[in-house]
Amino acid sequence: MTDGSTSLQDRLSSVRDGIADAARAAGRSSDALTLVVVTKYHPAALVRQLAALGVTDVGENRHQEAQAKAAELEDLGLTWHFVGQLQSKKARQARRYAHVVQSLDRASVVDAFAPTEAEPDPRVLDGFVQVNLTDDPGRGGVAPSDVDALAERVLATGTLRLRGVMAVAPLDEDPRAAFARLRGISERVRLLDPAATDISAGMSGDYAEAVAEGATHLRIGTAITGNRPAAP
Repeated sequence: MTDGSTSLQDRLSSVRDGIADAARAAGRSSDALTLVVVTKYHPAALVRQLAALGVTDVGENRHQEAQAKAAELEDLGLTWHFVGQLQSKKARQARRYAHVVQSLDRASVVDAFAPTEAEPDPRVLDGFVQVNLTDDPGRGGVAPSDVDALAERVLATGTLRLRGVMAVAPLDEDPRAAFARLRGISERVRLLDPAATDISAGMSGDYAEAVAEGATHLRIGTAITGNRPAAP
């Protein structure tokens, strides 16, 4: 939970300082880390405030909300990351506004980004394979044993640039241990494509552990934006 008396600028500064501290403790440079501020359910006006404070990367979980915000804020030149579960039938629409899809979790979604007769030369997006680090098949992400096959499928599309892997730490496990497993999976993916070096891991409560295990992208919401409004 965030303190309602603190300002957006204060919360953003606090997280940036925390990231710098975590990077220092891990012997890394904070310049190598990308902060993606997740703005689910928050209005476009808040995203505009974030941009004025120097935020360049924004994450969204819901297609309709992301599409509307990206259109309204097109003048800001932000990099939009889609971080929620994406329906295959919405993939081509998402390509119109998203620059990065961090939630490639099944073959049908990957295949939906392939060229079509109507769109033979689509814009190339950056993509992350989402990994399920739990034993619950209902959670988002592909099982660790299936990551290599899905990564190869991403590489074969020609319309997705494989950046690396993404995951959410399980609620019932030490996040550092979970992110260590993700780091090992990342090393496997790099054997398929040496350029796929990125790891998207770490949210408001566990970004320091993610930095310690090599995360390059941190998806942080409430610690910066404040408590999330009710779903519209």
